Amino acid sequence: MIKTGAQHIASLKDGREIFLDGRLVKDPATDPAYQGAIASVGRMFDFHSAPENRELMTFETDTGTRANRIWQLPESYEDLKVRRAGLEAWTELHAGFLGRAPDHVASCISGLYMGLDVFEAYDPARAKALADYYRYARDNDLYLTYVIINPQADRSKSAAQQQDPYLSAGVVDRDAEGITVRGAKMLATGGIMANEVFVTCIQPLQPGDEKYAISFAIPMNAKGLKILSRKSYEAGASSVFDNPLSSRFDENDAVLYFDDVKVPWDRVFVVDSIEMTAKQFQVTPAHVYQNYQAQIRLSVKLKFLLGVARRITEINGTTGFPQVKEMLGQLAAEAATIDAFVAAMEAKGSHYGRYFVPDRHTLYAAQTVAQQLYGKVITTLRELAGGGMIMLPSSVHDYENAELARLIGKTQQSPAANAEEKVKFYKLAWDAVGSEFASRHTQYEMFYAGASFVVKNHSFRTYDWAAAGALLDRMLASYELSDEVVPAPARAAE
Repeated sequence: MIKTGAQHIASLKDGREIFLDGRLVKDPATDPAYQGAIASVGRMFDFHSAPENRELMTFETDTGTRANRIWQLPESYEDLKVRRAGLEAWTELHAGFLGRAPDHVASCISGLYMGLDVFEAYDPARAKALADYYRYARDNDLYLTYVIINPQADRSKSAAQQQDPYLSAGVVDRDAEGITVRGAKMLATGGIMANEVFVTCIQPLQPGDEKYAISFAIPMNAKGLKILSRKSYEAGASSVFDNPLSSRFDENDAVLYFDDVKVPWDRVFVVDSIEMTAKQFQVTPAHVYQNYQAQIRLSVKLKFLLGVARRITEINGTTGFPQVKEMLGQLAAEAATIDAFVAAMEAKGSHYGRYFVPDRHTLYAAQTVAQQLYGKVITTLRELAGGGMIMLPSSVHDYENAELARLIGKTQQSPAANAEEKVKFYKLAWDAVGSEFASRHTQYEMFYAGASFVVKNHSFRTYDWAAAGALLDRMLASYELSDEVVPAPARAAE
């Protein structure tokens, strides 16, 4: 089925246990802490289910039905580009501020399915469970999140060496029906508005950590699953006008605690295998495919932020300043770098069996650059704006006072906009650059792909060092110690 927004929102009223500010949230879709973000996701589903967007946002499956392009398995370079166009259009609805929108984990599960041969070599029963789940999630247009890292705790010790052996989620029991899981996982970004969660571990596991070497998917309302929400930035937004991003795109993050959650065998993809837990990401196309989507999202987000940057200079009347043009040119080059990486990883892609997947090293090169780039872009926007983003009316309620409204009109002047337009823009700019919501995004983008050293190690591991070394060796072989010195040309007579 192709879900509408109303259908997705209705699906969240399933008895899930979300805890916020010491209370149990009864209905996230109507709660002031989450309703704006959930409505934004609803608009995404309305967009992709609209008849006029059928070709852009859906594809024909192997059973002849239509499905969301987020589940598409490209078999050619052209397929990959067509899918990207759909993802870009979807991302523009939130300007890249929903980091864990439905297309991210769908890309992960699709990548796992492309590598079904790896699962079959591990365990045919687990491979069947994965294949069946991919089709189930695709055909029901599910919104998935994931939790793939353990609570930080004592990072000098492995999961099994922590004081509490079930601090991190691990298998506590098993029977003919399935496994029972106890412990915590993070970071369930978007979990409050997702249908299901994919649970595994992307961090390296050590011998003795076997009970944490799991991979499975369950509904967000599974019995015993507790969603421990972080602070809601949406709840602190006084109005859409004052906080246009945080009031509508605060996707939330959460720790998930598995209080002896039963997972049926037909939802278990890996169990007890440290080797396979690693292989599911690094040997299949999963890690590449999910992070390729992340780079598409980032390219859209940077385009939005460059729009903010240029508008700042127009509002302030500084666009013509040479030093400002230089700053805008630098930003434009940096945004184009991510666009180029996305195009390059497609053009340099290759087949994994029947499927065409983005180039692995180009992806990791993009992630390495992107981690250093986002904070730099935000700092440049701050430099361009100066105090403009700070000296704003306290809230939309200031306009309800006629005298205050008159003074706002007098003091918020711009050569390119009236006072209300200027205030509206700078409220948006602050929510993108300096608010608590914006600060979370700066931190989020820094670690989206993992710790910096991990990302750089991926780049190191996948670069073609052999080709680089061969080029060097050919140059070294082209001359010898005994080679005759070539005399310098005679100096022309003065």
